[in-house]
Order: sequence, then C-alpha cells, then structure tokens
Amino acid sequence: MDEEYDVIVLGTGLTECILSGIMSVNGKKVLHMDRNPYYGGESSSITPLEELYKRFQLLEGPPEAMGRGRDWNVDLIPKFLMANGQLVKMLLYTEVTRYLDFKVVEGSFVYKGGKIYKVPSTETEALASNLMGMFEKRRFRKFLVFVANFDENDPKTFEGVDPQSTSMRDVYRKFDLGQDVIDFTGHALALYRTDDYLDQPCLETINRIKLYSESLARYGKSPYLYPLYGLGELPQGFARLSAIYGGTYMLNKPVDDIIMENGKVVGVKSEGEVARCKQLICDPSYIPDRVRKAGQVIRIICILSHPIKNTNDANSCQIIIPQNQVNRKSDIYVCMISYAHNVAAQGKYIAIASTTVETAEPEKEVEPALELLEPIDQKFVAISDLYEPIDDGSESQVFCSCSYDATTHFETTCNDIKDIYKRMAGSAFDFENMKRKQNDVFGEADQ
Repeated sequence: MDEEYDVIVLGTGLTECILSGIMSVNGKKVLHMDRNPYYGGESSSITPLEELYKRFQLLEGPPEAMGRGRDWNVDLIPKFLMANGQLVKMLLYTEVTRYLDFKVVEGSFVYKGGKIYKVPSTETEALASNLMGMFEKRRFRKFLVFVANFDENDPKTFEGVDPQSTSMRDVYRKFDLGQDVIDFTGHALALYRTDDYLDQPCLETINRIKLYSESLARYGKSPYLYPLYGLGELPQGFARLSAIYGGTYMLNKPVDDIIMENGKVVGVKSEGEVARCKQLICDPSYIPDRVRKAGQVIRIICILSHPIKNTNDANSCQIIIPQNQVNRKSDIYVCMISYAHNVAAQGKYIAIASTTVETAEPEKEVEPALELLEPIDQKFVAISDLYEPIDDGSESQVFCSCSYDATTHFETTCNDIKDIYKRMAGSAFDFENMKRKQNDVFGEADQ
C-alpha cells in the first residue's frame, strides 16, 4: 500500500465506483478503499434478508413466510435507470453492461385525488387517458408534438418560444394547459421534485420531457430499467472495470486519516501505512468536517405479498405523488420491484416510499404513499441526512460526492459525477473518453 497513486477513492458507492472506473480507463493509477466489508456504501443492496432485519435492529429476524433469506437483495436507496439517460450511456460506453442484466419497469403511474393513473406519454395514451377531459387532451397532444419537434439548434421549431428566456409557466400558458396536466407533466414526465422549475427557462424542462419520451420509445412499457439482483450490481460492475485497467481495490480497510500538506491532500493513512496521492474522491462520510447538511430524506422499505392496487398487477412500477396533490413542497415517490428481478422470494414485492423531509414528523409525510401499499407485511424506516461538500475541491484536491437524493432515477447522480470529473480533470466530461481502449485487456487490438 505504501505507494504513490494518481487518485485515491474512499467509499464504493455508485458515484465513487463510476469515477474510479473512468479514471482507470483514462490511464490513471487508482487505489480504491472502503471501510465496509461490502460494496456500495450508502447505495448497497442488502442480502440475505436476515441482514436487513439486523441492520434495522429487528432482532426477531424474518418470519418463515418470507421464504429463503438469500433470495432477497434489498436496495437501501431505490432508483431506476432512464432507458435513454446518462447512466445507461455510461454503462454502454464502458461496456459494464456485459456484467449486468436489465429488465424494463412495467409501468409509470401518477397520483391524483387519492387514485393512481398511468402516466400518458405518447399521443395515443394521452387520448385514451382519463386524467384529462376531452379538450384538455387535444391541447396536451399539441404540447407533446411541440416538445417532440423542438430542436434548440433550429429556431423554426420554437413557435415563438425562446428556450433561454421563456419560462415553463409561459409555455404551459401558451398551450392553455390546466393545473392537473401541469402537475403530471412537470413531476411525472420532466421528473422535477418541486415547482421551482416553473419560473426558470423552459429549455431544461423540454429536454427532460424529451428524455422521458425517448426512453419510453426504446422499450414501450415505461422509460425505466432496473438490474436483475438489485442496484448493488452497478457499483460492482464499475469496480470490475477499474480493476481490469489496473485499479487496486481494498474492502474492509479502515481510513485513519487523510493527510494534508499546505491545505492540499497528499495521502491517506490506514492501519499505520500511508498511500500517497495527487487527488482524492470520497463520499461525505469520510470527511464530516468538509460537508454541510442540506436536508433529510425518509425512505420506507415495505415488503408486500401482493402487487400494488390499480397497476394492472405490474411486478414493477413507479408511482409519483406530485406535491400539489398532498399539500407539500416536494413529491413523494414509490418504487416497486419484486421476485421478477431476483430481489425477493417468490411471490413477494418490495415497495420503497421516499421523499424529502419537510416536517418534524417524517413518517406522517409518506402516509399517502403507504396507504397505496396496504396491507404491508413489514416496514423498515430510514431517515438519512443529505450532505453536500462545502467547497469545490480546487485547492485541497479533495472531491466529495453529494448524498443520494429522493429522486427515483440516476440523472442527478450522473450530474454530480460529471461535475466532479470536470473539477478534477479541468475539462468537461465527454462520453467518448470512456470508450474502452482499442488495445483492450480482452485480446488483440481491434483491426
């Protein structure tokens, strides 16, 4: 371990593993350490089920009816991948896909007036949906056509909208869309957590709706994908990539000290040895004095013996409860997966409700979601602090990731990865950089 590395990475959460994979592919000498004996840090999948009960101090352990403990892989942080999103691109470019199998999530639903409805995202679905009245449907269809044709490089497609200055509120007004439609467009298609976006330039929202429709177009049932055996497979896939390119991995390795000289990181001390480095990447738990608390997320893992009502018995789905529907500032999310993804025993379902905490009684805040899931066999409640780094790392060369937020997809995590990369490398992240090198470890150079 007493060696000099370009980059030392602490923690094997998804953000850290992807960055370590990218750095290794780019020819950097990487040492990757984690104080835990397992991969994934905050974003790991827990198996067997007995381990989950222990983790939440439920000492009696799982009842017989839960089936075999090792049939379970329960994500601590539930997220889906957008089929056309940034994480899938990273997986494809680095060919980490060869270690993983994905399934399409069967449906995306939105909550309105106490009921759940399928999210309409194509013209046909919009016309058949009972979320809207007859005339509203026509206006919504016009809006979808406008978004689909919109090209920020071609002013002919703007129809009088300025992508940089027209607010999204004004775009909705232009198409005369009512509040319910605005709710599901902003929260279930553009996937915003709050309504702050309404007064910002519309380009970002239009691109988010495009991402949703393009992701949906790939597989048809929903825009989301989920890996068999749980999300814990993702960090491990990138860890393998890093190892192929010469990265060194050490699990179960306590970090005693991060060594600084003149305000700049020079190494990490573990069990009496020092590994030297030029740059350091880590999650907030390794540098509590360099992060600030930016809020809290509550996540309730629920084990069910039935699919969720009104979802056509889907064995996986997402439900978004827009904040307006339940008088909140931020949305409540439900992610549901099941035995079909090799994460639960036969006939069992895992639904995870999550939201950004707004009051002193977080459990009450997710009640509208839990009501949709009844009856619940077992609940596991986790309230996590959200941390973000205090500085950008340019002086210390210590680059810290942000905690995983309440969203149910990886787009915000990918933005954090790209942002850290830019600060470390001094240039914007380019997917092309991640293509496996021609002369690969797997054999002859491609002719």
